[in-house]
Amino acid sequence: MENLIPGIITVVLCLAGYFQSWRYQAKDNYHLAVWLLLIAGLLLRIYTSTDFFLHYWDERYHALVAKNLINHPFRPTLYDTPLLPYDYFNWPGNHIWLHKQPMALWLMAGSMKLFGINEIALRLPSILMSTAGIWMMWFTGKYFAGKKAGFLAAFFFSVNGLIIELAGGRVATDHIDIAFLFFIGLVVVLSIAFAQSRNPLFNILAGMALGAAILSKYLPALIVLPLWLLIVYDSGNFRLNAIVFQFLIFTGIAALFFLPWQIYIFRAFPAEAAWESQMNFRHLTEVIEERTGPFYYFADKIRINYGELVYLPLLWFLWKTIRNPYNLKMLAVSIWFLIPFLFFSLARTKMQGYMLFTAPALFIMTAVFWVMLSEIKTRSWYRHVLNVLLVLLILLPVRYSLERAKPFQISDRNPEWVKGLRALNREAPEKGVLLNYANPVEAMFYTNLTAYAEIPGEATVRELLDQGYTVIVNDKGDIPYGIATLKGIRLKKLAEAPAP
Repeated sequence: MENLIPGIITVVLCLAGYFQSWRYQAKDNYHLAVWLLLIAGLLLRIYTSTDFFLHYWDERYHALVAKNLINHPFRPTLYDTPLLPYDYFNWPGNHIWLHKQPMALWLMAGSMKLFGINEIALRLPSILMSTAGIWMMWFTGKYFAGKKAGFLAAFFFSVNGLIIELAGGRVATDHIDIAFLFFIGLVVVLSIAFAQSRNPLFNILAGMALGAAILSKYLPALIVLPLWLLIVYDSGNFRLNAIVFQFLIFTGIAALFFLPWQIYIFRAFPAEAAWESQMNFRHLTEVIEERTGPFYYFADKIRINYGELVYLPLLWFLWKTIRNPYNLKMLAVSIWFLIPFLFFSLARTKMQGYMLFTAPALFIMTAVFWVMLSEIKTRSWYRHVLNVLLVLLILLPVRYSLERAKPFQISDRNPEWVKGLRALNREAPEKGVLLNYANPVEAMFYTNLTAYAEIPGEATVRELLDQGYTVIVNDKGDIPYGIATLKGIRLKKLAEAPAP
């Protein structure tokens, strides 16, 4: 029952916050309404992020690399001190780790530098960025479709189950995709601010945000280029030559921000950088790690991630855009979703997080559709159908949010295997290695040991001892006699994480 209490409290507070937020927006008090969305959204993210263990995919790898970056921010490593042979083709067991761009990892490393190496500090950047995204969604939605639609879009962002779960590190691509979503949204916000104010500082900041987005998840960030052009052109505040000039500044600043890292890794770690660059493009033509699906994979996923009725606002909005292509605001929102959707649908490797950065476009489409339905004045029989649609467009995403956050599920959020590793760290030697432990990545995060899932040959273990390493072996009853009886070997019985 103890596990239920925080969940129940969170749900009650959030329901109260969201209810009051809707009341304020009905009175046209959007300032307080959006603040309540932010507070309720933050509570959901904090609750979901308080799992006191590392999640299996992919958070544990990101966590360990971020921990190592604290000591050497320009040398990303998984195995910081590899003691056994490794293959740089194998990213889950590599030394130099270039499997992801560094921005999100730097943010996590900075947070843990300030607040200690723990799960909450690890997730804090994602909690803050995904909460700030609620306000950015309000600002962006208000620009594209007005205050009411902006509020609704911010509400959908606040309760979205996938965003909340990714911020908590519970599902694959976790903090990387949250950082990418944040910086893409920031580019759009700053582009709008630049177009409206003509202040060149906003354009410079937008370029920096684009650079940060590329350093989060590389070239899909270029979707913001047509968005910038449409936003700036639609403002009517710039002549064509000024648009060209400012666009060059925007892209030039972005290049200055992200290119140095790309040049650096190819010079410092040429083999690993070349391999990871090749793998990035192979995702388009090959199925990597069995992550695939049919052409309609993402069309199917959006009903799960955004509510089963999402197809109605999506198709309606695209149809309206085709009918009126000179409405550049609608065109920009459609492009934001449609180009990545078609691109990733054609790619052979598929994961649900690939399309997360298009979520704001879907939220805007749904919000505009909802406002349109709510304004239809009719006394005919289908008025009741419209009311049902309006309710379901709100309730289905809320239901999915609860399914993702799992506030009523009894679970062990501070498991014994983590307690065992923390205890081991308190007694671990400065120069030590842990063998025969099924979760070596987690062990290296919670301790300062170098850890491996296997037991190497006796000669290798002797060599480690001769080099001054304290060798700790997890005793699961399978240790070869010759190794178990070596002088200096320490045997420990450690709990391991259950298989996912």
